[in-house]
Amino acid sequence: MNIYFRYIILFLSVTMLSCVLHAQGQQNGGSLKLSTVVIDAGHGGKDAGAVSKDRKVYEKHLTLAIAKLFGQKIKDAYPDVKVIYTRTTDKYLTLNERADIANRNKANLFVSIHINSVAQPSPNGFSVFILGKSNKKGTDMFSTNMDVCRRENSVILLEDDYSTKYQGFDPNDPESFIFFNLMQNAHFEQSLMFASKIDGKFAKGPFKGNRGIYQDAFYVLWKTTMPAVLVEAGFISNPEDLKVMNSEKGKEQIAQRLFDAFKEFKVEYDRSIDYSGQGSAKAEQTQLPAGNAQVSQPGIAEAGGTEYGVQVLLLSRRIHDGDKALKGYSAKVVQSGSMYRYIVGACSSEEQARASHRNIKKDFPDSFVVKVEDGKISRL
Repeated sequence: MNIYFRYIILFLSVTMLSCVLHAQGQQNGGSLKLSTVVIDAGHGGKDAGAVSKDRKVYEKHLTLAIAKLFGQKIKDAYPDVKVIYTRTTDKYLTLNERADIANRNKANLFVSIHINSVAQPSPNGFSVFILGKSNKKGTDMFSTNMDVCRRENSVILLEDDYSTKYQGFDPNDPESFIFFNLMQNAHFEQSLMFASKIDGKFAKGPFKGNRGIYQDAFYVLWKTTMPAVLVEAGFISNPEDLKVMNSEKGKEQIAQRLFDAFKEFKVEYDRSIDYSGQGSAKAEQTQLPAGNAQVSQPGIAEAGGTEYGVQVLLLSRRIHDGDKALKGYSAKVVQSGSMYRYIVGACSSEEQARASHRNIKKDFPDSFVVKVEDGKISRL
């Protein structure tokens, strides 16, 4: 695909996102709350998804059952939250249609539910995906989960003229995934935060395996303009996982884990997002939970002190200087709950931080300038 055309698409996507945020801010009286969630039951209709070895259990049926249970739990606990399903029956939907449902309804969260499958029966457990590069060290962008990406994106091939509809994207061609790298999700932090919540809840069961959080190029995650995750809830190819997912108790447990993660995420989302519609005059404020804030080095976020810097990463794990993820930078770390914020270029003025950011963003395109004061992190 022509590189110029790719950047045009990127510009249009960012512009659309800005419009969505502005409209949502005005509709909610200047405050963005998690008011709409779209739950996507993977596959459906002529797209069966993964199938059990005995050919009796289909992924499309499992995902729909779990999606409905999850959505009902949200409805019962939060009557003011609008729950939208991409499908409520055994219906075929394109990947474009699934993402469009979320975008059209100005959703604050998109959750796509899937079931994993491989040729061997031994792999087991759940995993969570957000949009981005493969996070396995020493590998290229897509080598870690290329098979998963191919399988979940392969529904594209069921459509007529898919190469035109999906701008030349071929789920069997690794080069096609390069396009996704130009379209990094603007909601990376929130997506990672929700993924971390899910990971923590599922670590308690019902599956024995915990495969963790991954970044990869799923079309529905790229196309949606809100925090988005894709959950692979166990392996249909693993007998123990299948037994869990095919039981009413197991489906209930999976839905409950997702809901427990949603509850915690909603609290942090509602508290951390504030949009007044007045541009840079109003900074986004994130209040660190009392008793949870930890600073790796003195001089940043000390009581009564103010510093500026560039946040380059938000991770669910602690890393240290020298880690490849930091790309040679020395970072100060602020812990907020179960998440770690990595801030580089700490200095005493916003002007200095913005000057540093011009170079830092070459290595971290999604980085941004922050102000750290009295336990609060403000995005400037």
